[in-house]
Amino acid sequence: MEIIGGGRLEVRITGADVGKRVSVRYVTESAAAGGGFTDAVGVLTSWDNSVLLITRKSGESVRIAESTLVAGKVVPAAPARRRGPAATFPELARVTARAWQPVESEALGEWTLRAADGFTRRANSALPLGDPGLPVADALRRVRAWYEDRKLPAYVQTATGAEGAQELLCAELDRHGWRREVSAEVRIAALATIGDLDADVSAVRLSRTVDETWLRRYQRFGEPGPAVRSVLTSGPSVWFASVAGTGEVPAAIGRCVVDGRWAGFMAVEVDPDQRRRGLATSVMTALARTALDEGASAAWLQVEADNDGARALYDGMGFAPHHHYHHYRWAEA
Repeated sequence: MEIIGGGRLEVRITGADVGKRVSVRYVTESAAAGGGFTDAVGVLTSWDNSVLLITRKSGESVRIAESTLVAGKVVPAAPARRRGPAATFPELARVTARAWQPVESEALGEWTLRAADGFTRRANSALPLGDPGLPVADALRRVRAWYEDRKLPAYVQTATGAEGAQELLCAELDRHGWRREVSAEVRIAALATIGDLDADVSAVRLSRTVDETWLRRYQRFGEPGPAVRSVLTSGPSVWFASVAGTGEVPAAIGRCVVDGRWAGFMAVEVDPDQRRRGLATSVMTALARTALDEGASAAWLQVEADNDGARALYDGMGFAPHHHYHHYRWAEA
């Protein structure tokens, strides 16, 4: 916080700073009952009717009454990461999208409408990476109509927490009646670190195709239809890994998509009875070594915020958060 002469704090932000990253201190509701102050850091996404809306890196929004402000200032963008590869948000957003391609897509300006018979939100959501070519309210109506025509719920995928991300769009979605359902982290790491792990990869089988046994372990659908196979096999260079189990269902599986310098890891799943045996590490190490052979040098993955076991595993592999992504669903009246 800015401390002015005499130890005073000062509010140095105005409504003209909407869209900038700010840090504020304000009086809590419990101050009158012995409470005090609290701080918020994030993107100032609106300042209307004497209420500020600040969106934190995680995508959480904080509403603050202007009358409770004690101090505030514009702050520079978060410092560059010191661990793992350098990556901009637009680059990584496009790489992750190419690894999970829909069955059907249509451009809306620089937005992409995606559908795959409802298999995963990622393949059945609008991806807004630029200007839709019309006002946001009109673009969102087009999104709703497009998904209604396909008898699918309308979703928009957004991101927060990185330079050039979409905090302002998240606030617009909230104002127009869309509600956030799911949030996850996009994490990145140096690929060589994963390939160099001391893991037993001898039992890991790699394949260019997805077979019935692999699908039996994958738990994201009921009976697999054409859209499932289409989405899973999409991407520039796709690999599937599996470790045989005691029956016809693998003990562990994984998927990797190599795209230039990037290798994306998805669908890493282990039989609950086979966990804590290093199988997930073996699968990822085998896939990483294959990706290194193809010339990749950086790794990415997505993990839901409440998946503590996976987050701990990826921490140990050197993955660190790059940004958060969210799926907003149209909340029908």
